[in-house]
Order: sequence, then C-alpha cells, then structure tokens
Amino acid sequence: MPHAPRNSFLVPGVAQFSRSTTFAKKALHKRQKKAVAAPAKKAVTDKTVDVKGAKNGSKRTVPAKKADRFYPAEDVPQPKKSRKVSKIGALRATITPGTVVILLAGRHRGKRVVALKQLDSGLLLVTGPFKINGVPLRRVNQAYVLATSTKIDVSSVKLDAKINDAYFKKAAGAKAQGFLEGAEKKAAFPASKAADQKVVDKAIIDAAAKTPLLRQYLSSTFGLSKGQFPHAMQF
Repeated sequence: MPHAPRNSFLVPGVAQFSRSTTFAKKALHKRQKKAVAAPAKKAVTDKTVDVKGAKNGSKRTVPAKKADRFYPAEDVPQPKKSRKVSKIGALRATITPGTVVILLAGRHRGKRVVALKQLDSGLLLVTGPFKINGVPLRRVNQAYVLATSTKIDVSSVKLDAKINDAYFKKAAGAKAQGFLEGAEKKAAFPASKAADQKVVDKAIIDAAAKTPLLRQYLSSTFGLSKGQFPHAMQF
C-alpha cells in the first residue's frame, strides 16, 4: 500500500530532513541486496582448423591473440640523447652595473641594494653596501628584484676576479649533532671575505657621496601603502 513520503518540503526547494536522515528512516541499509554474479568468461585458447589441400598440412593453428603487425627492429631500447644546454638568462635592459634595485624576496627583502654585475650562473651580484643597510655581497635572482631609475657610477669599483659563483659556495658541513649533544658551534666569518666587503663598500660609499641624499635612500626600506600598485609606478 503506498504511503506518504517520509520527507517533506518546508518551502519549495528546502527539505525537512537531510538525505542521510531520510536514508536512515527508510532503513535501506537493512535490506538484503542480491548480488548478481558476473557471467563466466570463456578462456580464449588457440584453435585448430582444417585446411583443404593435400600440400597444406591439412590443419592449421589459429592463435587466440593476433601477433602485432609491426614490431621494433631492435629489442633493446636505446637511451635518448639529452640535448639540453644550460643557458644563462639574458639580463634585463633596466639592470646595468650600478643600478639600485629593490630586493623582493629573502631575508633582506624590501632593502635597496646596488647591482654590480651578472655572474656566469646568471645570478646578480649585489651589495648593500653592508655598512649602510646591512646587505653583504650576495647573489640574487633577477626575477626577484625591482629595478629603479637610480644609478651609481661604479666605474671606480674594482671587483676581484675571485668573486664569482665559487666564492659563495658553502663548504660541506659536519654531521648534525643530536639534541642532547649541545648547540652547534657557529663558524666564524672568514676574514678574507670581510676584507673584500670593506674594499667594495668603500668604493661604493665614496661614489654615493657625490649624490645628495643617496646614502639615506639606500638605507631606507621599500614598502607600499594602500592604493599603491607597483605595476603602475615608476621607480
């Protein structure tokens, strides 16, 4: 005998009970479901057929699976040659030696630094100088800097040939100590690198002193206020 539905609508489109509550009220989980057995598949095997003709052997075996029409000439796969070449990304036209750039990532993000040159790896060699804003000689990716129209004459800055990518390579550290073995000892900063930093800083600070307020500009940090959009600003 048909009965009224167990769920009703309070307003059009809004049901009184949820789908899970309705399922519990109908007790559909208590009904036994008859599992339908899958039809048994016949095993496909090779079959033998009769062949007419006295010279044809009278019988022929037809394989269950057809052989591939095409097959590789060489069974052993040959490794593909890698033709990838490591290329240095072209330096942006707005970045030249002496351009003041703004770092957008890293521990020194928001600081204004001076770009010195592009290294063989494609990274930019920049410095704060360290004496002004605490940014030492370091490598940065040009994708994470914002070039400005401010430039410093760095023709008097003589960079040593040893300041390259290998100059910043870190030595392989010792095995990490356990938590109870005490704190790790911080390695002392090399005196040679500190001397190189002072030489580069002195030349850049002397060049920056020729422009009024340039030292204060380098020491200030970059930030955006409400309603300011970097893509619509000229630096």
